[in-house]
Amino acid sequence: MADIDEKIPETAANVPVDVKDTVPSNPIDEEPIGALGRPEGWMYREIKIGPIRIPWYASPKTQLTMVAFVCFMCPGIFNALGGLGGGGKADAKTADDMNTALYSTFAVFGFFGGSIVNRLGVKYTLSFGGIGYCIYAIALLISVHSTHTGGFSIFAGAFLGVCAGLLWTAQGTIMLSYPNEGSKGRYFAWFWAIFNLGGVIGALIPLGQNIHVKTNSTVNDGTYIAFIILMFVGFLLALLLCNANDIYREDGSRVVLMKNPTWQSEFIGLYTTLRTEPYIILLFPMFWSSNWFTTYQFNAFNGAYFNTRTKALNNLLYWTAQIWGALIFGYCLDIERVRRTVRAKVCVFVLFAITMVIWGGGYDFAKTYTRADVAQETFIPMDWEDDGYVGKMFLYIFYGFYDASWQASAYWFMGALSNSGRKMANYVGFYKGIQSAGAAVIWSIDSNKRSFMAEFASTWGLLSFSLVCAAPVIWLKIKDHVTVEEDLVFSDETLADVLPAGHPEKAIV
Repeated sequence: MADIDEKIPETAANVPVDVKDTVPSNPIDEEPIGALGRPEGWMYREIKIGPIRIPWYASPKTQLTMVAFVCFMCPGIFNALGGLGGGGKADAKTADDMNTALYSTFAVFGFFGGSIVNRLGVKYTLSFGGIGYCIYAIALLISVHSTHTGGFSIFAGAFLGVCAGLLWTAQGTIMLSYPNEGSKGRYFAWFWAIFNLGGVIGALIPLGQNIHVKTNSTVNDGTYIAFIILMFVGFLLALLLCNANDIYREDGSRVVLMKNPTWQSEFIGLYTTLRTEPYIILLFPMFWSSNWFTTYQFNAFNGAYFNTRTKALNNLLYWTAQIWGALIFGYCLDIERVRRTVRAKVCVFVLFAITMVIWGGGYDFAKTYTRADVAQETFIPMDWEDDGYVGKMFLYIFYGFYDASWQASAYWFMGALSNSGRKMANYVGFYKGIQSAGAAVIWSIDSNKRSFMAEFASTWGLLSFSLVCAAPVIWLKIKDHVTVEEDLVFSDETLADVLPAGHPEKAIV
């Protein structure tokens, strides 16, 4: 990789850090190419339309927005389908078996996904990851009309596990390594809000199509077809992304990577991360718990207790609450007036408090019914017009808020440990791999018809235990600032490769 200093044209050598005053006042103007150390080319031109600035194509903001819309249309729509309980089917058995296969392969490819992302780049891993969601939805649609598709359904689940492991590792790498360390919470909030709009819109489709269905029935074919089309569009959008080595931040700095990654260097790098930073293992229970609770929420709560149209409404409210949870936690975690070490510790206390409050409230509802109760022919699923629905509705809203809060905190903790793109890929790979291993276990438990209370109790216990395990990492390893030199230890790049001439941190060292 050429030295960044060589890429600054002579005419832009003295461009100040704040270029707002140098931009002409024409209605539509392009920022000078080469500003802040960016090279020439269409990917690095910032456009101004009146008072509005559109970031250059290879900027963190543009790329994260594109990734958010990929996830909006692939895993976001998948979440809307799963949030209906049983993948939209009245009998959850097929979806449970598919999800067990999904999360089993997800665990493997997620754990090693960091090495694959570092070797192939985020563009191709994300685009490959998108195609698995289409096949999964197609398999569910086929299973509605045939009882002889068990093998294809399991294959679709397992294949999606491979695809999702790569997609989510690439997404996490972008979200945590592209922004500067002071804005990682906000970048998570923007991503999570757009991503969960997929769940919101995906919930509106079955709500509109099943608004008069007051039984617990399978959603109609139109719902599945609409989901398949949206997922395929997401796959195509991923092909338009840039790779990490093309990215330039606003201050001219670049993402820390390996110049010439090989399969050997990246798998060795995975081992090196665990050997040199064994404390990351204390976060593994938090990773394991981070998708454990969705099985109870989707199947034991929403899928089992409510009729079809009310499930769709609950689904809509759940994903809307996720957006608010991400925005609140993401922005609070980036409050610059408070030291990052203090924010991290406060976050742990807040998570523990809402775990006790929300899941304590959930316990009051969980003890009122069993799996055997809802399996009886005389059981009438609850409708939104029934007495007592409002309280259960708010409980499900808080479950959605809690999910976003947990994910925001876990991602932010990882992002606070390093700014290296290479290291972030490994951290996120650990996160998604272990998260999926836990999900495979709990989906298998649900498939085997264990009691709803057992699922609830295991969820509440794991969440509480994982926060206790994570506390030493939060207290002892998160610092107010991680220097570029620390990140470069895990790379073959130099300071000149990642910082432009005159960058404050480069001047200090």
